[in-house]
Amino acid sequence: MTARDDSDDLDDLDDDLADAATPEGVPAETSASLSGVEVIADQVKRLPNAPGVYRMLDGDGTVLYVGKARNLKKRVVNYTRGQGLTARTLRMVRETRSMEFVQTRTETEALLLEANLIKRLRPRFNVLLRDDKSFPYILVTGDHDAAALVKHRGPRKRKGAYYGPFASAQAVGRTINSLQKAFLIRTCSDAVYDTRTRPCLLFQIKRCAAPCTAEISLADYRTLVDEAERFLAGKSKAVQAELAAAMHAAAEDLDFERAAVYRDRLAALSHVQAHQGINPQGVEEADVFALHQEGGQTCIQVFFFRTGQNWGNHAFYPRADRTLEPEEILESFVAQFYDDKPVPRLILLSHDTPERELLEQALSERSQYHVEIAHPKRGEKRDLVDHAALNAREALGRKLAETSSQAKLMEGVARAFALPETPKRIEVYDNSHVMGTHAVGGMIVAGPEGFVKGQYRKFDIKSAETTPGDDYAMMREVLTRRLSRLVKEHGSRDAAPRDEAGFGPWPDLILVDGGKGQLEIARQVADEIGIGDQIAFVGIAKGSDRDAGREKFFFFDRPDIMLPERDPVLYFVQRLRDEAHRFAIGTHRAKRTKAIRQSTLDEIPGIGPTRKRALLNHFGTVKAIGRAGLGDLMEVPGISEAMAETIRGWFHQGEG
Repeated sequence: MTARDDSDDLDDLDDDLADAATPEGVPAETSASLSGVEVIADQVKRLPNAPGVYRMLDGDGTVLYVGKARNLKKRVVNYTRGQGLTARTLRMVRETRSMEFVQTRTETEALLLEANLIKRLRPRFNVLLRDDKSFPYILVTGDHDAAALVKHRGPRKRKGAYYGPFASAQAVGRTINSLQKAFLIRTCSDAVYDTRTRPCLLFQIKRCAAPCTAEISLADYRTLVDEAERFLAGKSKAVQAELAAAMHAAAEDLDFERAAVYRDRLAALSHVQAHQGINPQGVEEADVFALHQEGGQTCIQVFFFRTGQNWGNHAFYPRADRTLEPEEILESFVAQFYDDKPVPRLILLSHDTPERELLEQALSERSQYHVEIAHPKRGEKRDLVDHAALNAREALGRKLAETSSQAKLMEGVARAFALPETPKRIEVYDNSHVMGTHAVGGMIVAGPEGFVKGQYRKFDIKSAETTPGDDYAMMREVLTRRLSRLVKEHGSRDAAPRDEAGFGPWPDLILVDGGKGQLEIARQVADEIGIGDQIAFVGIAKGSDRDAGREKFFFFDRPDIMLPERDPVLYFVQRLRDEAHRFAIGTHRAKRTKAIRQSTLDEIPGIGPTRKRALLNHFGTVKAIGRAGLGDLMEVPGISEAMAETIRGWFHQGEG
């Protein structure tokens, strides 16, 4: 693909990717025969002296690396000069068989596009942000007369005031729990609120003012909501002072019951602040990033400060080549981190990154307000960075200890099962159903660093050849689908990519929950696909008394064994098996619950997909629909009076 002027918005990224092709001047049938240096040298001839983003691809079309440049021609030509390149870069150049380019208007636009592409394509030679998920917020809803206090994650489309981000769902949960005690704000859904006829338990234990049943007027409830919003906006001292004054006034009036209510609310606010730890006086809004490296691994600790309050921290462990400098890793990490998140006005870093000013300019342009990125040397801001760095060092120390323990357990598995090498990826399979209904299969994955939940897979049993309730047939279907897709997507085991720890898409060991019968099914599937000698299979079956600790382990080519009681490897394998069972059971229950919810409405005459969706969107649950009156049902779009009577009659059959 030749360089071109990309004057479109960055949102047109999909079009750019779809346009990618074999580089102009290097035909598809010959590009694979050229060396990486020759491919890159051929591209340099046609590159402009302009900013942009380049992608380096291997012979299979997999993106190896994404980079940005102020001047594409000058940047890319550097790869053709062997001198001064690191071993990592030389490996990348050797594997390159084609390149793709997108020319941008400015270098800042190139930086943002680079971060977006890295997150989407996950190239092997880039710094990769792992465990990247949206952070939760607290939402004070604004689309109901009685505002609710709810946890929110994802796009901020609902009307209301958002406060965050918080570092974890647990941090949000703790804060909401304390805010309930302090301000008595409801946390129920609008559907539940609208169907209440008497106060719920939260009112009885003094965690909600119960506006649903008019235990408090909407005007007084709005006052409570205003206090909560002021507290979340950082005006905690003023709110506390007002509550303290109200408490003393009630005590002077000898209204000790009302004074006790204010006392409890003050205690709840103190509890919130106690959990916030360090609270800076001179920093209103900032994110703090601190990096620590040890043992070839990297930890980046991120602290969130909003409205002068500490809203938690989160540890990340990005994938990065060991030869990269900390400054390079931190810069790439921050650019990717804010690709889909709101940016604060101040970002504090533990290392002074090489292109800090460019990143600052790019984030400011995207946010449409000035963003400052600083590497403080002294004062309160430096104290915040040092505190984050301490947490990064301790978090990485804990992770290294856990990884070391995990590595020893994996080595123990290799010895116990007589494997040719220590497994780097273990897959465990289990099935779940009730009398053959809602059957599912589950696969969990463990690697050198523990459970890899992003690699878990669920399989809806859907083959017409699988008899409901036939565990052998279910295992056959699950393994056939998984292993066939593995071969299709990654080819042979030796050709599949692996990371520095040896973890890749191919399992080294598959554990099947079951005895000889299940293991025989696994053998047949592996032989049919032609990979019987590439993966080790072990069957796990409990003893006759079904007690944990009496498990038997079955193999293709040798007698079954039992591991000694209290053997750490036995505990480890039990944990793997239990995790697979938990995952399969959870998937089955979710499928069953969904089916029950849908089937109840499906049985009502005249209720199709559109009306069913409208009813559930309005009431939230089938139970709430069953409790609703005729007037409430008729408020739902598409529900006439006759249909409302049909629905109510269906749920109240046999009643007088």
